[in-house]
Amino acid sequence: MRRALAAAALALLLAGPAAAQEAGRIRVIGRASTALPPDEVTVTIAVERRGPSAAAALDQNSEAARRLIDLAKEFGAEVSTSAVTLQPLTRPAREPGGTVRDAPDGYLAVNAVQIRLAEPGRLGDLMRRTVDGGADRINGVSFGLRDPARAEDEARAAAVADAVRQAETLARAASLRLGRIVAIVSPPRSDAPVPLGRAFAAKARGPAVPIEAGTVEVSAAVEVTWTIAP
Repeated sequence: MRRALAAAALALLLAGPAAAQEAGRIRVIGRASTALPPDEVTVTIAVERRGPSAAAALDQNSEAARRLIDLAKEFGAEVSTSAVTLQPLTRPAREPGGTVRDAPDGYLAVNAVQIRLAEPGRLGDLMRRTVDGGADRINGVSFGLRDPARAEDEARAAAVADAVRQAETLARAASLRLGRIVAIVSPPRSDAPVPLGRAFAAKARGPAVPIEAGTVEVSAAVEVTWTIAP
């Protein structure tokens, strides 16, 4: 047993420097980002109608919503309903004794649709036309990319190239040689995930609403680890 332990200890001593060298690592975090012009825009537009009864309010609202949807489709937009509400309204009424109570005051119907337009440059005209057609609220304008996965892949590839550049610089400065890559992690374990940045911005009867799409920034980060070559 003593001879076996001594032999094992001798083997560890002889392998010590080589093992330490093999265990050496160079780990870097590569980053990249790119700004792209958006190729789609989404906006939520709503119509509101009041009526003396629930049915009257809902019918009037449905007619206005149908016109809104038809107009959006004329622009080639994708339309999806985001909210439909119907609620009673009240108004303050004073009693003969001077007290104030809530008296019924009809009903309010709301229909909101999300419009996705593949031509951001036409958004201003669309918004103006919908208001002329009876729209009451516009909100949630956001610009984006129809194929964000492709942009993300390109950003990750550029981040890997940045990691390679950093690792080569470090190895050269330390008079070392890079070995093989042993790990690629995205997002980095020691770094917060890098979110995709998105830029936001908020015909006959009036001018188009001025809209500036700006750019959509796509970012990525990767952690790459190399061994140090002997």
